[in-house]
Amino acid sequence: MTEPAIKYRLIKKEKHTGARLGEIITPHGTFPTPMFMPVGTLATVKTMAPEELKDMGAGIILSNTYHLWLRPGEDIVEEAGGLHRFMNWDQGILTDSGGFQVWSLSDMRRIEEEGVHFRNHLNGSKMFLSPEKAIQIQNKLGPDIMMSFDECPPFYESHDYVKKSIDRTSRWAERGLKAHANADRQGLFGIIQGAGYKDLRQQSARDLVAMDFPGYSIGGLSVGETKHEMNTILEYTTPLIPEHKPRYLMGVGTADSLIDGVIRGVDMFDCVLPTRIARNGTCMTSKGRLVVKNAQYARDFRPLDEKCDCYTCRNYTRAYIRHLIKCDETFGMRLTSYHNLYFLLNVMKQVRQAIMDDNLLEFREAFFEEYGFNEENAKKF
Repeated sequence: MTEPAIKYRLIKKEKHTGARLGEIITPHGTFPTPMFMPVGTLATVKTMAPEELKDMGAGIILSNTYHLWLRPGEDIVEEAGGLHRFMNWDQGILTDSGGFQVWSLSDMRRIEEEGVHFRNHLNGSKMFLSPEKAIQIQNKLGPDIMMSFDECPPFYESHDYVKKSIDRTSRWAERGLKAHANADRQGLFGIIQGAGYKDLRQQSARDLVAMDFPGYSIGGLSVGETKHEMNTILEYTTPLIPEHKPRYLMGVGTADSLIDGVIRGVDMFDCVLPTRIARNGTCMTSKGRLVVKNAQYARDFRPLDEKCDCYTCRNYTRAYIRHLIKCDETFGMRLTSYHNLYFLLNVMKQVRQAIMDDNLLEFREAFFEEYGFNEENAKKF
């Protein structure tokens, strides 16, 4: 039997929650979990150098199958030696399947049993993506972890539609498994869907666990539902995933949701949020969000976060960064992006220590209090 490319090692379970301290072993190194994964959509985390990401503790990053399929094309990446060599990154890489991007193009797509017909968002040309094609593209891109092709139905869609959707997603997952050519070098994860329906989440998990994927993703969250709804779904979904397999919550990247996800047993997270808002001058700090381009910071010569020891906070002031952002200087975007990624990766480092010390709930309470987070102002975060 072929040895799986991705292995999860459980180190410790927190006494008072479902949180797990562990590590994931990939062909390009081992990284600790829980872990936040910076997103490098087009084989680059915007404005960041790979060496900077490594220095701040990012053991794995994410790239986007759909966008790399369009530009530069999977064949060029394969000729370059795969994503790792193409982008000079020697640690873990995860690629999504392209399913979420196709879902987001809802005005330009048609879903059928064979796959999805849609239009290229760059030039409007007709395209088709099937489970087999999504796997073939990812095999050529060469990431350590790949995603099955799925449909991400709207959270508040009808039960009847979501039932049909998860049935199809399960069939697509089976087809993707059969098409996967590099199981010894790349781990393929199944994606649990089901919108907000407990019975459908349970069915989706049963279907996929029976296929024995090396890891499992929880999809269809952080798409408009409340934080309470997301947490409730995690509470009954993560226990359905085998304990010896990694659990990945897709598309979640606020500090409060990372902590709440870990409490409910999640190991991996990703989101474009920290770098996207950084480019507009919004910074994550220990006291909540800080919009550094606001006028009140024009003469503020303190760091973005006085409790942060990242490169940005050790060397530059709010006033200077505000000046750069207001002038559309790329260096300003680099400084805020560096800080936001460092902030989230550092939060996860503290979370891992709290699991080790069996005081994650106390850490959450103290963090939320300083962060200014409560249910009333949840939408601000």
